[in-house]
Amino acid sequence: MSIHTFKIHGMTCQACATRLEKVLNKKECVERADVNFATETLTLSTTESVSCDEILTWIKKAGFTGEFVQDQSQTTPHSDAPPYRLIALGVLSLPFWVGMAGMMTGSHALMPPNWVQFVLASIAQFALTTPFYKGAWAGIRGGLLGMDVLVALGTSMIWAYSTYAYLTGGHVYFEASVMILTFVSLGKYLEHRTKTGSLNALSKLMELLPQTVKVKRDNAWADVALADVKVGDILQAKHGDKIAVDGVITDGQGDITQAHLTGESAYLSKTYGDDVLAGSVVVDGSFAYQAHATGSQTALGQMTDTLSHAQGTKAPIARLADRVAGVFVPVVVGLSVLTFLVNWYILGQFDTALMRAVAVLVIACPCALGLATPTAIMAGMGVASRHGVQFLDAVALETAGQIGAIAFDKTGTLTNGHLVVVDSLSLTDTPTLLGVSASIESHSTHPLARAITAYAHDNHAPTFTAQNILSQAGQGMQGDIAGVGVVRVGTSGFVHADLGEKEHAFIQANPTASLVFVAIDDKLAGIFALADTLKADARTLIDKLKADGITPIILSGDRQSVVDSVTDELGIDGYGELSPQDKSLKIKELQKTHKTAMIGDGINDALAMTTADIGMAVGGATDVATGSASVRLIQSETDGAMSVYHAHKIAKLTLTNIKQNLFFAFIYNVIGIPLAMIGVLNPMIASIAMALSSLSVLANALRLKGVDLKDEIN
Repeated sequence: MSIHTFKIHGMTCQACATRLEKVLNKKECVERADVNFATETLTLSTTESVSCDEILTWIKKAGFTGEFVQDQSQTTPHSDAPPYRLIALGVLSLPFWVGMAGMMTGSHALMPPNWVQFVLASIAQFALTTPFYKGAWAGIRGGLLGMDVLVALGTSMIWAYSTYAYLTGGHVYFEASVMILTFVSLGKYLEHRTKTGSLNALSKLMELLPQTVKVKRDNAWADVALADVKVGDILQAKHGDKIAVDGVITDGQGDITQAHLTGESAYLSKTYGDDVLAGSVVVDGSFAYQAHATGSQTALGQMTDTLSHAQGTKAPIARLADRVAGVFVPVVVGLSVLTFLVNWYILGQFDTALMRAVAVLVIACPCALGLATPTAIMAGMGVASRHGVQFLDAVALETAGQIGAIAFDKTGTLTNGHLVVVDSLSLTDTPTLLGVSASIESHSTHPLARAITAYAHDNHAPTFTAQNILSQAGQGMQGDIAGVGVVRVGTSGFVHADLGEKEHAFIQANPTASLVFVAIDDKLAGIFALADTLKADARTLIDKLKADGITPIILSGDRQSVVDSVTDELGIDGYGELSPQDKSLKIKELQKTHKTAMIGDGINDALAMTTADIGMAVGGATDVATGSASVRLIQSETDGAMSVYHAHKIAKLTLTNIKQNLFFAFIYNVIGIPLAMIGVLNPMIASIAMALSSLSVLANALRLKGVDLKDEIN
């Protein structure tokens, strides 16, 4: 299956998007066509190879123009061209404004002569607003009517009647048609500016990357275009620079901020061997780093691709608006005809009946319905990306906002996922114990050895030089240290530990920890207890989830005793020693009473993540786990666990925003159309109200942009 993305030009309302979808989904080779009116993009999945030219032809026949998108950043709606048509309409409407202002004071002298009104209105009707007619004709041909039909039909009726009145000496209403066209055009322009300038996060993501970087070429630093950087290149980063690619520091050190990637505001100290991510900013120091991933393969590139795809998808709740938009215009046209006939029959005034019928056409706008869901989705996705959350599609976002239970695989989700020294017993000089242990363990890459070496470094232990290093798999290591003796580090059997009362008490105090024994010249010198510790914000996460009415639970393959130690600290239930199949069965049990999410990072979580209503993969997850997830959590170093809460809370806020938008759109039409039918709203006021309806939906969606869960948490 092939997936193509196109920029669509010429859509004026949701009905246009629905019409294009309808046309494309009829093609035999099209698996699925999704048109997003808010982002003005088409995502097309085809079952066989189809040329872009052929697809563009289909789009053109449907009444629109298309542009193939190769770079996802191009999906950001943009238009810096001056609105010449709107400016011209504004100039043409000035004489009518002056005339109407005079009429409000009782003077008709300022209103232009009828022939001038006829000329100005004709230019506005047929020269400056041709897009409405083109859109209306395309809609009629496609069998799905949109806002263009309402505007074109309503203003044409006013212009035609006023022209007849002008020729026969009657009262003209040219000012009404010009004002309607001006207000509607102004509303569409403001709507477009609001969408392009405020709702899309893609362009901001792309701004995180530099255009050129310093790369080592022939032992000298050279300016190289970002697109020419390859995996393995050595790059330079100084104070104020943006990290261009994902990599690892090879020389130097510095502080960076990853606020735009993970939402983490704290500065992170980075030194030799530490990873750095594209889009991070160096706030202090300088260093060289080797590229490990470039372009779309970086964390930022994957985030951009994911966000672009997700913003082009539709949440199930959006289908309601699509169905309503599909029948909306024919119903409104019918109501307009009914309004005209009833008012003409009751009042006996043709022009009054016509104005009320036109007001019905003008005030009824499917745009607000069409914008209700996608604008909220776009804003929600942007907020999520700031908080290190990637929703792969809108369905995932909607589901994440409805979950009632969350199952965690303990390791890497609630815990840090790596061993650290949590306790130690020293039977000799403590600095010496740390130093000699680290000197032996530094020759190993085993997780236990790394943890002890890091612990010694953090405690500023003295350094020793070990020689004659010997390693015994699964048991431990030994070496000779001048002035100290033969040092053994490993299991109790390996070091020939003779355990006394003090040693037994230490072991009993750390029942779930991994123990490493140290002996010097066959005499026990100390014991290290190592364990995977809870993330700093794990308790805060659990408290937040419980406060939101969500049931947290642990489903782990680890020992039950280890799971119990975590659940006791967090105050939740947990099950250990579970196989992947066992986890899946537990998820099914939870689903009987709740929509359930599974949070994991390993292969053994993939089945449970697929079984759950929604799967979430934490940062650093395996490819299998990531492939089974519809939400990816890019966890920061200071509040990694809270990204789970961020995902749920942002999704919940977005769902609430969508429901508010749909309510505004529906209630606007439910109230506005009857008022227009009985003459409370004239066509000009109706056109203003129509523009405000779309802008109110956009403004409500924009409120999501101000969401900052960091403030709420802290």
